[in-house]
Amino acid sequence: MKKNAQKARTPLSPSLQANADAIRSRFGGSFDLVVRLFRSDATPSRELALIYIDGIVDAETVNVSIMEPLMSMQLPQHAHTKGTKLLEALRDCIVSVGSVGEMFTLEEALQAVSDGLCLIVAEGCTSVLTASVTGGEQRSVTIPQTQTVIRGPQYGFVENIRTNISLVRRIIRSSDLHVQMHKIGRQTHTDVAVLYLNGVVDEGVLKEVYRRLGDIDIDGVLESGYIEEFIQDETFTLFPTILNTERPDTVASILLEGRVAIMVDGTPIALMAPITFFSFFQSPEDYYQRFDIATLVRVIRYVAFIVSILLPALYIAVTTFHQEMLPTTLLISIAAQREGVPFPGLVEALLMEMTFEVLREAGLRMPRAIGPAISIVGALVLGQSAVQAGIVSAVMVIVVSFTAISNFVMPEFNMGAASRIIRFIFMVMAGMFGFFGIFISVLVMLVHLVSLRSFGVPYMSPMAPGSASQSAFRDMFIRLPWWAMIYRPFELQLRNPRRLANRRKPPAQRHSDNP
Repeated sequence: MKKNAQKARTPLSPSLQANADAIRSRFGGSFDLVVRLFRSDATPSRELALIYIDGIVDAETVNVSIMEPLMSMQLPQHAHTKGTKLLEALRDCIVSVGSVGEMFTLEEALQAVSDGLCLIVAEGCTSVLTASVTGGEQRSVTIPQTQTVIRGPQYGFVENIRTNISLVRRIIRSSDLHVQMHKIGRQTHTDVAVLYLNGVVDEGVLKEVYRRLGDIDIDGVLESGYIEEFIQDETFTLFPTILNTERPDTVASILLEGRVAIMVDGTPIALMAPITFFSFFQSPEDYYQRFDIATLVRVIRYVAFIVSILLPALYIAVTTFHQEMLPTTLLISIAAQREGVPFPGLVEALLMEMTFEVLREAGLRMPRAIGPAISIVGALVLGQSAVQAGIVSAVMVIVVSFTAISNFVMPEFNMGAASRIIRFIFMVMAGMFGFFGIFISVLVMLVHLVSLRSFGVPYMSPMAPGSASQSAFRDMFIRLPWWAMIYRPFELQLRNPRRLANRRKPPAQRHSDNP
């Protein structure tokens, strides 16, 4: 790993004015940089200055916890003689915010101001105090926009990383929940947090996460998608190898399983790894309702995924090469509908699929008030008009519509997007080679899935490589009752694989003979 040469550090000057001018100069005289010079009763013989950026600090905290104490309170007499003792006295006796630090170089002071801290600069001191007064306008915690559930917590992450970490800590109230902070981005200096459960997480996976984050050298990180592309195992694959979520309860659940979560300041989307293919078909709501209902819904998701990638291709293959496989009555009905259609099945399917993709994208980009109306009305009007004009057949509209509905069943958007791309590949292969092309495409997809890794964990685990333990399959296609899921996922080399101390079934209902 290449490391950038350490930048030369500029020590702070004992002159308050020189330090203030240097900070003003480095910020280019920005209008939102506040430099407040004053004298106070606390330090009558020395000039002080407060330096901060307006808009990213809590102005009330600055006034109440810093300015008012400095203006009204008195320091011990011995604190006025020496710079070091003065700063210690200000920190211990005057400043009443929760977190106070000390900086010794100009670069550290500049970074502190950019991070939303307030600098307390004193004449004659070669260091400055930093007070944590981060604030400003932020979005409040609301219902998740991308992952909704009927039963379960109804709050999601926001753009503030510290708020997001606190939401997870409200769920996992344990000192074993460790959070390590990194700064990534030469210009943005974005906070990136790594969360894990000590004593459960695989140390090898944790070290690999740190290594990949340390290798990132970029100007700025604006969203967790930047981090995802840098740390994922395979770039040229349609399948996501890192799970993302907007829900704190989902992050808490994967931490309890022994996985690692990565949060990025400025985005409500958290990353989770290592992950398997089957994790993308599991919804948080699966674990909040009865296991039999959750199992049924999960099986429907797998079926919907298969339908979304294969149904148009099967229609193309049957109508183009394998008409003999259809019952005579159905074949006559389809042939009658396609009698006036001027395009072969492949062109017809591609035309309808592309039209639906355009409508989907238009609905997403339009204002919320009219976006859904455009999608629904556009689909109905265009579909009906296309059938009446003889451009496509009615059965093709049904196939595309059911395929689209099946695609929406995916609980994770990334996997749904992958199935959309795979669908087009299968359609082209079916139009060229029929069932043989579909068979080859499925075989290549399975080989590719088996070859994928997520931080060293096989993507198709525990199916490939196969596991002899029945416990490994208890939360894959089906969801067994909680009392039956004794162990954490077997694909992770955990130090503490057991999640239940004892397996205890619910007590059997006792029937009394007495009325």
